[in-house]
This record gives sequence, structure tokens and C-alpha cells, in this order.
Amino acid sequence: MTDTIGFDRHDHSACRSGGLEAVEAYCADQGLKFTPVRRRVLEILLEEHRALGAYEILDRLREDGHGSQPPVAYRALDFLTAHGFAHKIERLNAFTACSHPGENHAPVILICRICNAVAEGVADPGQGNLGRVAAQSGFLIERTVTEAEGICPNCQAKGAA
Repeated sequence: MTDTIGFDRHDHSACRSGGLEAVEAYCADQGLKFTPVRRRVLEILLEEHRALGAYEILDRLREDGHGSQPPVAYRALDFLTAHGFAHKIERLNAFTACSHPGENHAPVILICRICNAVAEGVADPGQGNLGRVAAQSGFLIERTVTEAEGICPNCQAKGAA
């Protein structure tokens, strides 16, 4: 598992194809229906390393002829987030594709406040302060998402900090 994905320059088509292949394989293995709308929503999320709101996704679905009603996008997003293929970024009320689909991990979402780029890192929720507090109270952590806002390396290099 890699540490952080998103801010560095890379072959973005590999993110898209690799993400789709991983989700398709996981769905086939688990007997999940990866419908054309679910696939297209994931493709939309994989096209950019930034968070997208549901209505922005819906606009793109409408352009593709997949329907124009909000439930179309929300049902697909519910499926993708429920199975860990996408993450909801609460601070932005938006969504981003998971960089580690099908892997059990605790995502750390890094949000650039200047360019809105989003990167995903991984953490172990059983470690650090969160793990210590949970252990002290007898709480078993099943899922966590950490969000942090700051300035990405690209904006720092441009002197935007």
C-alpha cells in the first residue's frame, strides 16, 4: 500500500484504469452489481484528484445520458462509499475516488485550500491518539476517515502559501 496518492505528477490514466479494474474485480469476487451508472460515477471521480459534489457529478451523468434526477447520482455514490470505492469528504460535502479500492485501510484525506486538490493517505486507526482513546474506553474502531486542510506541494512551490 502506498502512503499518499494525489499531489505528485503521475500518469493519471493509470489511476483511472487501475481503479476501475480493482473495483470490477472486487465486485465480481463479492457478487456485487457494478452497474453502468455506478461505473460512470467512479470514472468521473477518478478523472481528477479533487472532490466533486453530487450535483457536479449529476451534471456529468446528464451529459452522458444517464438521467438527471439527484437519486441517480446519490444511489451510485451510496454504493461506492458503502463498499469503500469512494470517500465522502464531510468538510466539502463532496466525494473522491478511493486510492486503495478493495483494501482495508483508514483513509486520511488531505485537502488543498487553494487549488482544491485532494490526496489520500492511509493511517492505522489503532495507533496514535485515536487508538489510545478507543482502547482506554473499550471501543473497537471499525471505520474512520481523517480530513486535513492545508496547502499542497504544488501550491507551495508556486508561492501560494
